[in-house]
Amino acid sequence: MTIAVIDYGMGNLHSVAKALEHVTHENVIITRDPRRILGATRLVLPGQGAIRDCVGELERTELRGLVDDVLTRQAKPLLGICVGQQMLMERSEENGGVDCLGFFQGSVDRFPANMRDAQEQRLKVPHMGWNLVNQHHDHPLWAGIDNHEHFYFVHSYYVNAADDAQVFGTTQYGSVSAHVAIGR
Repeated sequence: MTIAVIDYGMGNLHSVAKALEHVTHENVIITRDPRRILGATRLVLPGQGAIRDCVGELERTELRGLVDDVLTRQAKPLLGICVGQQMLMERSEENGGVDCLGFFQGSVDRFPANMRDAQEQRLKVPHMGWNLVNQHHDHPLWAGIDNHEHFYFVHSYYVNAADDAQVFGTTQYGSVSAHVAIGR
């Protein structure tokens, strides 16, 4: 089995690859070669930075069509990480509004600037730190991970999927239930 981390010039590619090697013990490659991407068993779409730049680089490297094909016709498992996950949605509020890949219905929204916790303490944006993740549906992604485990977050924007059946995990930050794991 080969896991291909899609290299479109954005994201912490080597950190993602090392983490995948550690937890899967599978062959992990970082590539932008369409043949190697199509030949992989599983794919990872990382992303870091501004979503407009990530979508732009995916288009500039001519990998957007390949990702669209993999998601719609190839039916290969694809894991979007950070902005990679956000790009799978229809639209993001970031950068004044950006059309994304549209694989999932819904949006990427900014956390409200004036959020408060249950004790009325002001919450900072970006959300940075450890938070519980509530698992909503069984999925192979959760294999070996207990419900309500802590995950580390650094984000000002969050996924808001339109279809609750596609939401596999959420984390609560103030009044927002961020959809942190989505899938089909």
